[in-house]
Amino acid sequence: MNKAFVVAKWEYIEKVKSKAFLVGLFLTPMIMVGMGVLPGLLAGKEDESPKVIGVIDASGELDSALAARMSKYTLSNGQPNYLVRPIASGKSGDLAAESAEADRSILHDDIEGYIVLGPHAMRDSVFEYHAKSGGDLRLIGRFEENLRNIISERKFVSHGLDPKLMRELRTQVDVRMVKISKEGKKEETSFLKTFFSAYVFVMALFFLIMTSGQLLVRGVLEEKSNRIIEVLVSSCTPSQLMTGKVLGLSALGLTQMGFWALIALASTAKFGTAEFPPPQQLLLMLVYFILGYLLYAAVFLAVGSPVTTEQEAQQLNGYLVMLLILPIALVVPVMQHPNALWVKVLTYFPLLTPTLMALRIPVQMPSTGEIVATILVLIASSYFMMIAAGRIFRIAILSTGKKPSLAQLARWATRG
Repeated sequence: MNKAFVVAKWEYIEKVKSKAFLVGLFLTPMIMVGMGVLPGLLAGKEDESPKVIGVIDASGELDSALAARMSKYTLSNGQPNYLVRPIASGKSGDLAAESAEADRSILHDDIEGYIVLGPHAMRDSVFEYHAKSGGDLRLIGRFEENLRNIISERKFVSHGLDPKLMRELRTQVDVRMVKISKEGKKEETSFLKTFFSAYVFVMALFFLIMTSGQLLVRGVLEEKSNRIIEVLVSSCTPSQLMTGKVLGLSALGLTQMGFWALIALASTAKFGTAEFPPPQQLLLMLVYFILGYLLYAAVFLAVGSPVTTEQEAQQLNGYLVMLLILPIALVVPVMQHPNALWVKVLTYFPLLTPTLMALRIPVQMPSTGEIVATILVLIASSYFMMIAAGRIFRIAILSTGKKPSLAQLARWATRG
């Protein structure tokens, strides 16, 4: 183990001093914050100038009311956000010809777009908005809100009711989630809190495996191509070399995670308090985190040791990344149906066990039998995968020439 620790120390120091590591240490959290914050800021940004919106009202009943409702939206400089321009109103016009004329106005940038209200607008529930861009969700939402209010109020009047009564009867409802544990304790929770707890675990495991796994594959490839690996195995055994690499790169990944955790805690102390899962859940998630990392590290090592070119390494990393992305794609459906049969079945697939259990634990604690069984599955899988990875690594690090087949890799893995 002394030689393994020497290898681990060398791997850690060499990688932690590299420019790529230092840049990623600061750049990654900036990218993550940017991905989480910037879209919301940009989506909430107001328009720079008023938008001219046309209205074709074949019913002749809603255009003026809609224009009045849309005038309430203003820009920060006091100008109206929307200038509603009637294009045609009434049932006597040719709707197709009017739409064609409005299309030409859009192409000549005379108007931003136009909304079409059919001849039976008071009974219709679907309207059309024509524009060059179909991504202005805020405008569509405002159209929907105002048209719904106008039509509802007029229907109230037609039934002899006061429209003010409708506004008074409209009540905002807030449903809060309360989770009941097996012991009968009640705890107020929310989807965002639960989602955040699980999502942080999945992303942390993803980044740790991506960091150390890809460095492991590329490091072995570089040492094989430079023939340094032959010098290394003359000073230590392949098992010591493999153990040292896994330990060193694991420490590197944990350094990254620790630094990012400190940034998160500092941000939390500065801008507000964060809610964390109970200690029992955190401990269980930590167990799954460690076992999941060991399993994935063994997989990277087993399939990455035989690569002989940079192209093969990139292709291999692409396939392994797909395995890591799959649990991320399952976050929402697993959290909505944590006890579904398909979720329980996938939980016993070792490569998905750590992430799926981490998703299920904050939502609804699985049974003790499931927890014990999945932990045993991970321990056994990690143990046998590490043994197989060690056998493959011992042979593959000195092999050159033709890439071994899957059958040959299987023989290497089962050879004592």
